[in-house]
Amino acid sequence: MRVFVFNMRGEPLMPCTQRKARLLLKAGKAKIYKYNPFTIQLKYATGETKQECHVGIDTGSKYIGLAVTSENKVLFKGEVELRQDVKSKIDTKRIYRRSRRNRKTRYRRCRFLNRKRFGKWLPPSLQNRINHTFKWIDKLCSFIPESILHIEVGKFDIAKMINPEVHSVDYSQGQTYGYQGERYFIFARDNYTCQVCGERNKPLQTHHIIYVSNGGTNRVDNQITVCKECHTSTNHKNGGIFYKWQKEHKKVKQYKAPPFMNVLRQQILNQYPQALITYGFETTIKRKNIGLEKTHYNDAIVISGVSTISENFHEWLLIRQFRKKKRSLHEGVPRKGRKEPNRIQKRNSKNTPYYRGFYLNDKVSVFGKSGYITGFTNSGAYVKGVDGEYIVLPNKSYKRVNIASLKFICHNNNWQYITKNAV
Repeated sequence: MRVFVFNMRGEPLMPCTQRKARLLLKAGKAKIYKYNPFTIQLKYATGETKQECHVGIDTGSKYIGLAVTSENKVLFKGEVELRQDVKSKIDTKRIYRRSRRNRKTRYRRCRFLNRKRFGKWLPPSLQNRINHTFKWIDKLCSFIPESILHIEVGKFDIAKMINPEVHSVDYSQGQTYGYQGERYFIFARDNYTCQVCGERNKPLQTHHIIYVSNGGTNRVDNQITVCKECHTSTNHKNGGIFYKWQKEHKKVKQYKAPPFMNVLRQQILNQYPQALITYGFETTIKRKNIGLEKTHYNDAIVISGVSTISENFHEWLLIRQFRKKKRSLHEGVPRKGRKEPNRIQKRNSKNTPYYRGFYLNDKVSVFGKSGYITGFTNSGAYVKGVDGEYIVLPNKSYKRVNIASLKFICHNNNWQYITKNAV
């Protein structure tokens, strides 16, 4: 993975190799500007030859694919994992607030006139993901000189899926730029899984639930994903699974990503009018032609506009958000052994953000493994590895690790940066 470089004035230069960055740091000609993603700043004036760089962004409701390419060389690739628990946390907060009026706690008066929504309000779960999508787009572009932004705004055009009769200059070539968009919509909705046998690693096809010969339409809610082995004439006849689906008017599941992607598409068009926009079905075809596997960062590489790849690397960066604060003073179920009544309860020790020189989400080394601090106790801490498992003492069942056993590596704010190798 290449290292980002800034000049003496804090302006981005072309990324360099890891070896060159080590030599510059060792010779004192550069200093560490940022640990994650690793960035250095030069201490001396140098030539500032710059090349055209392309930034590919694979947007999504759960993951964002990031990639930087230049002259068919991949300079950086990674994925950002967005939070999916915002709605559940808000629901929990609402339950706690309402239940306080019935529990033995300080009384909370009802308020009705302070809930105003200004401007183009969005639900917090959507607004959170949109904010972080823009944050990482801006951050990645700030590391690259003369960057050209490419963004994928969805797998398909949702408006055309809902109303095939829409007419516009942009869609003069047919429904969602042809059958490919509709086909990949159905595959994505069904999680690329055959709905008969439940297998994923098989060639997939689309099947009409109500047969076309019986008046079935080509709308996506009348089509379902099946594999070639299950798409047989026997299943179409009386007694087969397809005949049963037609008789019962089988309902397909609702695809939840389009509402978010519809909102995100409009926000991106307003925020980045200069960006080059593409769709997912186009990315899929190009990725297969290049020969890359299906991952978010590989999609981002294709989105950046490369047709061939002359230099790539196995390392990629997983960026995961970490929730450091638990702001509720009270719990739904009081813990046993509480010494103070709940009405005067102070913030619990599990909400402690700092203890003996360590902060929550600090990257540390313990027992020969590296991980992140997820909580503190009276004399220790909880440490999770990069795969989410607790790091514990050998042959011990409890999760607490003595604070003296921790070796500090680096501070992190609300993000975890994990370097992984491509499979």
